Amino acid sequence: MIDFTLVSLFIPTMLLISITPGMCMTLAMTLGLSIGVKRTLWMMVGEVLGVALVAISAVLGVSVVMLKFPLLFSLIKFGGAAYLLFLGINMWRSKGKLSLALNGTSPVDIKKTTLLNQGFITAIANPKGWAFMISLLPPFINKAYAMPLQLTVLVLIIMISEFICMMLYATGGRTVGKLITEQKNVKMMNKISGSLMVAVAIWLALG
Repeated sequence: MIDFTLVSLFIPTMLLISITPGMCMTLAMTLGLSIGVKRTLWMMVGEVLGVALVAISAVLGVSVVMLKFPLLFSLIKFGGAAYLLFLGINMWRSKGKLSLALNGTSPVDIKKTTLLNQGFITAIANPKGWAFMISLLPPFINKAYAMPLQLTVLVLIIMISEFICMMLYATGGRTVGKLITEQKNVKMMNKISGSLMVAVAIWLALG
């Protein structure tokens, strides 16, 4: 069994995190505009696989702590809620900057394998991604239920959320792309996402 209350909270939280403009999303949009959505799918597949690997590794590490050190798990859980609160406040205060790294490569010249590797490596080589998963997942794990099913559900939600949001960016076109990357719109998205993330953090800490 799984805790459906936590899952119902995790879905919108993950969607908010995924949809927030960042390197992978802006990269998906850039590649979608320059080489088309079909070829950009290779980068998306690599990114989703990389994120899944990071999430699985994070949860397995957390599960060991949960079984052997219950008190430490509780501290990590509260730390995760505090981290979500920290992220929410920072997103609210954000100036709306986007990050994009193409490493000087022309998108048109990128091969399928390069796209796949770039998405995968971007996901697993980002220290913030590891820290984020380790901090994000514990609050959404119920130690009263079996870990394998919870892990499967959480990772599937992460993968689907990332893929949907990258598709939105890649297929958005120039008009949507312009709207997404305009500073005032990024600031507005960050404020909305940050406010909701703060609310989730408070709920998790008090729950």
